[in-house]
Amino acid sequence: MFNIYTKEIEWGGRTLKLETGQIARQADGAVLATYGDTVVLCTAVGARSVKPGQDFFPLTVNYQEKTYAAGKIPGGFFKREARPSEKETLVSRLIDRPLRPLFADGYLNETQVICTVVSHDLENDPDIIAMIGASAALTISGLPFLGPIGGCRVGYKDGEYLLNPLMPDYPEMDLDLVLAGTHEGVLMVESEAQELSEEVMLGAVAFGHEQMMPVINAIIELAEECAKDPREIAPIDPAVAVVKEKLIAGGILDKFADAYGEQEKLQRQVNIAAVKAAALESLEGDEVSIAGGLFKKLEAQVVRGSILKTSMRIDGRNTKQVRPIVAEVGKLPLTHGSALFTRGETQALVTSTLGTGQDEQIIDQLDGSYREHFLLHYNFPPYSVGEAGFLRGPGRREIGHGKLAWRAIRPLLPTKEDFPYTMRVVSEITESNGSSSMATVCGASLALMDAGVPLGSPVAGIAMGLIKEGDDFAVLSDILGDEDHLGDMDFKVAGTVNGVTALQMDIKITSITQEIMKVALEQAHEGRQHILGEMSKALTSGREGVSEHAPRITTFSIPKEKIREVIGTGGKVIREITEETGAKIDIDDDGTIKVAAVDQEAGDAAVNWIKSIVAEPEVGVVYDGKVVRCVDFGAFVNFMGARDGLVHISELEDRRVGKVTEVVNEGDMVKVKCIGVERGGKVKLSMKRVNQETGEDLEANAEAE
Repeated sequence: MFNIYTKEIEWGGRTLKLETGQIARQADGAVLATYGDTVVLCTAVGARSVKPGQDFFPLTVNYQEKTYAAGKIPGGFFKREARPSEKETLVSRLIDRPLRPLFADGYLNETQVICTVVSHDLENDPDIIAMIGASAALTISGLPFLGPIGGCRVGYKDGEYLLNPLMPDYPEMDLDLVLAGTHEGVLMVESEAQELSEEVMLGAVAFGHEQMMPVINAIIELAEECAKDPREIAPIDPAVAVVKEKLIAGGILDKFADAYGEQEKLQRQVNIAAVKAAALESLEGDEVSIAGGLFKKLEAQVVRGSILKTSMRIDGRNTKQVRPIVAEVGKLPLTHGSALFTRGETQALVTSTLGTGQDEQIIDQLDGSYREHFLLHYNFPPYSVGEAGFLRGPGRREIGHGKLAWRAIRPLLPTKEDFPYTMRVVSEITESNGSSSMATVCGASLALMDAGVPLGSPVAGIAMGLIKEGDDFAVLSDILGDEDHLGDMDFKVAGTVNGVTALQMDIKITSITQEIMKVALEQAHEGRQHILGEMSKALTSGREGVSEHAPRITTFSIPKEKIREVIGTGGKVIREITEETGAKIDIDDDGTIKVAAVDQEAGDAAVNWIKSIVAEPEVGVVYDGKVVRCVDFGAFVNFMGARDGLVHISELEDRRVGKVTEVVNEGDMVKVKCIGVERGGKVKLSMKRVNQETGEDLEANAEAE
């Protein structure tokens, strides 16, 4: 019934198995990829025809994690997987980016790749397995995919590179780098690093590219056994060449060159639109729709050719220049920290907010739940590019750009023990003409320092581009939006004066060489140092102390056995403290207490209240108390937090008292002296001994006078 084909290799100390022919047989390509005991089902399907009038390639990649893969049942009311998590979105992008450039020109059929995690051993991260499985599924599908690609994760610890480290080892590594590529070169890189040098980063990429070769060979061998016949791509309409010649004959290349001579973005867009509109007027019928698909290629020809010939770019810069930078902090009066970072026509208004442990984000994943105390959110409203659009929730792009900036900043953050705050950074992109994610890195660094967060060093980021024609290439520093759209590479590098903290690279051609990558890293290093210098004009380090608008957190410890007393039955006591003082209180299982309040007086009141609850009364010490109950044999006085003690009727006054209420009543404020603590914890108090001492002091003072 089944024609099963399997390929196994030993890779990184574990067995990688690719299997096809039994599951999902109606998909164009389906591969069950297994590494350790983590299993991902990867499928690829391409539509049989192109939608009329479509002039782009609609590829969708979906990575999804099923909770049953780790023996869990989903939370929530519906008890089923819902919208994609942040990790699922990020891994979907991770797989999409190296696959997209490898589909043949002219293939515009709607194509979908789905990677489903069906078993997770909590050691082998499914993202790499999904990427490899997706590559294998496409390679055997018969779709015009010019792969396969391979992928791997590279760690770095104690001066050595690690291939596909296990998930529990991630926190101990100085580098977490994921890359994908073909036999010829690298297509995609994503990484977080602990201020590593460019040489170490380049070495990691070279190491990873070498280690992925067995995987690529295994996929090729599997395809040789079971790949479907290649799909035919519809031949290019001869009319395309006719329309192209007609446009060129009409002088469109020179007109595009003049339009791109305008350095201001919005006016340049107006000029380009006018050139296109004039060109369309000279065409008839189907020629108009054909021309729409040719314009970008003609624009690219003009822009790319000019850069390679003259080394001068659209806005008049040379290949290494960074746009003018203006950095300001404290832009918003009531936020805990704020910064406005402007680089050319790209601008980010970034804020930082400090909260308590109650503000931490609880993240539930297949490998377990954890709390995150650093959040970074990136927003890209339509007005930032001069457009009117519908405001939606964050999409894949916003989540991806925010995570890149998060990776860039996180290695420099203080530990929770040294800085017990939850930190949220929000980047509002108010203008955009390329490199908005790197503007977010710069603005986030400044906003955090403005709030008083003691960053290890300021962090800056720069986006590099590439124009490559044959053997000629030019690496561009701080790319514009047009240079991104019409170029061959988007290579983002973030870091400090000491080294790289994050690196992300996407290639739009089949691959790049190590030589190009080395040039890009060196040029990015120069650009980053320049940007850090400009940022230092606004702020060189974190302010002394946190913002006056941020909560003050006081941390102290109490005995574990006292936690119950502070919380109270059903949380009654801690709720009362919070309501009375206005402070926020976090209690850890080890007895660590964090009290946060914007008002110092409120914070002190909460701290003193808690300390009074856990404190033990000392014999001979005088306390202020409140009479809470009168009985025949004495009065009960609340004198230490929730603790009461008994003043026996014989200890009320230095005389015989017939009735307790002759001396005190409920609600009276009194001074009491602790005269004993019984084995069961009952406290004996005295009022008369306080009075005796007070009288003795008065007599002594009188004699002294």
